[in-house]
Amino acid sequence: MTTTASPRRQFLTLLGLSAVAVSCGTTATGGSGKGQTRALRYQGWAGQVTLPELAEDLGYLEDVKLEWVGNTISGPQDIQSAATGQTDFGGAFNGAVVKLAANKTPIKAVISYYGSDKYAYNGYYVLADSPIRSARDLTGKKVGMNTLGAHAEAMLDIYLQRRGLSGAEIDKVEPLVVPPVNTEQSLRRRQIDVAVLGGILRDKALATGGIRPLFTDFELLGAFSAGSYVMTDRFLKRNPDTARTFVTAVGRAIEWSRTTPRDEVIARMTDIVKKRGRNEDTAPLKYWHSYGVAEKAGRITGGELQLWIDWLAERGDIRKGQVTLDDLYTNAFNSAGKGGTTPASPAPSASTSGS
Repeated sequence: MTTTASPRRQFLTLLGLSAVAVSCGTTATGGSGKGQTRALRYQGWAGQVTLPELAEDLGYLEDVKLEWVGNTISGPQDIQSAATGQTDFGGAFNGAVVKLAANKTPIKAVISYYGSDKYAYNGYYVLADSPIRSARDLTGKKVGMNTLGAHAEAMLDIYLQRRGLSGAEIDKVEPLVVPPVNTEQSLRRRQIDVAVLGGILRDKALATGGIRPLFTDFELLGAFSAGSYVMTDRFLKRNPDTARTFVTAVGRAIEWSRTTPRDEVIARMTDIVKKRGRNEDTAPLKYWHSYGVAEKAGRITGGELQLWIDWLAERGDIRKGQVTLDDLYTNAFNSAGKGGTTPASPAPSASTSGS
């Protein structure tokens, strides 16, 4: 595929996988009924409790067990591991899911697992005394984020486009990979000019003070589900009952986190982190507010994926028609929230017009 985009904006090149690569993976296999695997390999996030981990602790996974194989700091890397069979599911922002599917990787998005709302959002923060006040002030500046070619870089590009910067001007803004646990410190030491902070790490930094937001993804696009868990078509075909148990459990955990008093959710998460014995600090968990999933039980509407299909096609990263929604996601394994989904908000637009 030919494109005029610069190397800086070659989106998600690390996901240049093929169906051949996936077929060579070591995906857990089973058959129908009792032959299906009941153990799911996955990657976690240091100091955080993922929805599958919460679902397991709540007993929603029933006899399905999670097998932790390590931590990740990158959604694209996480779904790459799932696609190649190193793990059985992975999660990433929806643009990465679209790009992976565009490379003819046989995967399906099965449930939304995080998003942006008034409590859960990614903010782009500068020091309180920073001269950066507008998008144009970012020219030549360094923006620290957890990984390139994912949600944080996409939001940055949309922000810059909407503020009228040209492609050449956008290329002068430098996104840098900084581990999430080091991002706040890097900003305060002035090693970067802007820090992308979300969730617990954001609220902890705000509580310390001395920083201010330039913009947030919630301000940019409103409330929306931003990322999905994916499984390979091969896994879903061979282990449909296991997949249904897993996806439904995650959906139930989403609703449990919404309807349970926040203090109780935090206490449960703290207990989970302590029990798993990974030498993690539980103090930041007190800043948790929400997973930010827009739809009831994480059911996928299609709009949250179409957003990125359109945007990536507009950029020239994928061809128009290269990815279709019918091939990209399924709610067939999500029994949670059936017949009771909350009305979907209009799909946010990633168009460069507007503000």
